Amino acid sequence: MSDCIHLTGIRAYGYTGLFAEEQTLGQWFEINLTLRLDLKQASESDRLEDTYDYGSDVAAIVKLVETSRFKLLEKLAAEIAKIALQSGRVKQVTVRLTKMHPPIPDFTGSVSIEITRDRH
Repeated sequence: MSDCIHLTGIRAYGYTGLFAEEQTLGQWFEINLTLRLDLKQASESDRLEDTYDYGSDVAAIVKLVETSRFKLLEKLAAEIAKIALQSGRVKQVTVRLTKMHPPIPDFTGSVSIEITRDRH
């Protein structure tokens, strides 16, 4: 399947992390999704109901990040993937989850993980 929708730059403030300060103070996360699905029907009909309604899922993802307290990025990314796969149209989702400023001494970069999940 070659059709994709890319959602980039979803930002949310959350409390996922191993360290106590991450669970208490929180930090910024960025989420990027690649959704694989068939867009043929939507390209012909020009109707929202024939494609993936990403607006509602973006809101659900932001709420998940803001309200959940997981220790691992892997767990949060898997929960984000579940939201995207709830749409019957999405066949596969790739989630890239970035911790924008992880509390690592002498490290000024970000940390990202990427997972891919398929509809079964």
